[in-house]
Amino acid sequence: MKDFIFSNDFFRNLDAFVYTCGYETCEPGHSYGPALRSGYLIHYILGGTGRYKVNGKTYRLKEGDAFLICPDELIYYEADKKYPWVYTWIGFQGVKIREYLDRTSLLSEPVFHYGQDDRIRLCHEKMFEANQLKNNRDLIMNSILYEYLFLLVRKFPKEQISAVEKQAIYVEEALKYLETQYGSESITIQTVADYLGIDRSYLHRLFKKAVGASPQEYLLDLRIRKACSLLKQTELPVTIIALSVGYEDTLYFSRLFKRKKGVNPSDYRKGC
Repeated sequence: MKDFIFSNDFFRNLDAFVYTCGYETCEPGHSYGPALRSGYLIHYILGGTGRYKVNGKTYRLKEGDAFLICPDELIYYEADKKYPWVYTWIGFQGVKIREYLDRTSLLSEPVFHYGQDDRIRLCHEKMFEANQLKNNRDLIMNSILYEYLFLLVRKFPKEQISAVEKQAIYVEEALKYLETQYGSESITIQTVADYLGIDRSYLHRLFKKAVGASPQEYLLDLRIRKACSLLKQTELPVTIIALSVGYEDTLYFSRLFKRKKGVNPSDYRKGC
């Protein structure tokens, strides 16, 4: 007997979004597959038993266990004929999901156990509560998803992260930091390195190798690009634009701008 099913198309967030969640009390022997799924799903077993088959392996699962389904993997699962399972599920998609799950051990160990971690189990319940909302339901469900992913990473961390993966994470986090903090005059490459907890010279080498420019060069280009956008799209004074992109000294900003664009900010605006 199906007690609760909910699906949605929350495509507003391309990075990660919930596309389905549900709860089911299965009939004896109820099964799904063999089949492929288009998104990621995690089923959490509340009671009863069943089996899950993936990648040629069969797992017997019981209360407290959970199993991950990945896109385009042939899977099969079936409730026990005598003690059929009751489970909840959360399905999610997005361009960043694979990267987030790669921070966990779940991609290599698709069957796991929540144990006594009530916060993880509570995420399933909160999804159902969020479904009762009539407006802005996507926002709360996606926020729960991010919490859920965070808790999974913390409880089931990837045991070994390669040096290359660590370096890529440092560069990505540095880029995110610069993209959000470029308007602060006090930002320096040292502050970025401190934020990441790594040596400044090490950050410089990693960043230049990955991006093709030093962090300083990237920050300058970023600020000039943002200034160009403001000059084109607004009528704000140059002094305000300069401050908005991290330069309290308008004359210094104008010199940097002319060095990069060949004209001063006012002439650039006139030519737009």
